[in-house]
Amino acid sequence: MKCLASLLASAVISLPLLSAASAAAPEAATALFEAKTVTQRNAALAKLEAAATGDPASAYAAGAGEFFTALESLASGLHRHGFESPQSFMLPLMRLPVPDNPNPEPLTYEEFRAILVAFRDRLEKSAATLGSVPAGADIGMVVDLTHAGIDLNEDGTIAPDESFAAIMATLSHGSIDTSDTAPSLTFRFDRADGHWLQGYAEFLMAQADFWLAHDFRSTFDGSFHMLFPRAKLPLQDILVPPPSEMGSNIFSSEWRIADFISMVHLINWPVVEPERRKAARRELLEMIRLSREDWKAMRAETDNDREWLPGPQQKGVNPLTGLEVSEEQVQAWLATLTMAEDLLEGRVLLPHFRITGKGINMKRFFDEPKPFDLVLSITGPGIAPYLESGKILASEDFDQIQREFGGGGFLTFALWFN
Repeated sequence: MKCLASLLASAVISLPLLSAASAAAPEAATALFEAKTVTQRNAALAKLEAAATGDPASAYAAGAGEFFTALESLASGLHRHGFESPQSFMLPLMRLPVPDNPNPEPLTYEEFRAILVAFRDRLEKSAATLGSVPAGADIGMVVDLTHAGIDLNEDGTIAPDESFAAIMATLSHGSIDTSDTAPSLTFRFDRADGHWLQGYAEFLMAQADFWLAHDFRSTFDGSFHMLFPRAKLPLQDILVPPPSEMGSNIFSSEWRIADFISMVHLINWPVVEPERRKAARRELLEMIRLSREDWKAMRAETDNDREWLPGPQQKGVNPLTGLEVSEEQVQAWLATLTMAEDLLEGRVLLPHFRITGKGINMKRFFDEPKPFDLVLSITGPGIAPYLESGKILASEDFDQIQREFGGGGFLTFALWFN
């Protein structure tokens, strides 16, 4: 349960869902999350969206529905073109367990950008809907994660192997037990969890906007056949081997390793939509604000009813993560948020391992965008325009925070905490 991959899966895919046991929930919300077809689900979502203005519970369920249909739109776009997951933590958004497509459609650079735009815009709608729910609204939506999901293969149905529990089990290589004897994966999502989900929408929007701010055509043309080996990309006929030699993991064959190296080398992207790079910083700042609101609401709770993310006063091990939250960890997380906000606002500079006396102004990195070269950013030349003198983040500050999470456990908690 403590597997990092499991937490990454839950961070990207888990969201508030409603069961029939929640008597106060709108009827359309029950239909939304129990639907077995996309048509039924979309009809229920439309009813919730129509009622959202005057009903906080409908708005909450609609925002959640819009979030997971954003994920579904991404999965559908990937499936349509024969996406094969690299199964690498280095490409988190590309880890969705999209089923094989024996007859993929050709994919162009423009079509891939359109997939990202649709994904990003749907997330924006979700964030706005969730943000319309009053902070003090009495929300209590209960779900068993084995009973709802998304359509991964575009067949119009939501099958058992497309449930959220099944998707997370696949991503975590089976470390999440979904058998009949497994601990219940039933959670009661409240208003605080709405802040959590809205924050993740902002986080994913920032990722999409950063990509879309740049022209990454050279990366697409030169390496994306690694992800879409049968979608008629420019180098498919030259560099994609026979199916028997492909391997399933990004590091399981020489050709995949070679293409991954090509991908890294080709991340030298001109800026084509600078406002999107600026937007990415604003979205990350909004994620930080929502995380603070989330913890403020959680620490004010007096119940302890199947908590998705418990406050320190809500004792008990979380059945999905196997973790329990302490007051010291909450304080350390709030300090992490302040540290991240200071970096994004340029009040504190990000250190570089080979440069002394100056640091990177991350506010200027986003707001004064220049071509992004990954390798040169790591080695130094690419970040030279953003170097300044001032207060530089000290490694000791972060080390102190990490100690509250058990050192290497910080990333696991961060994926869960948002």
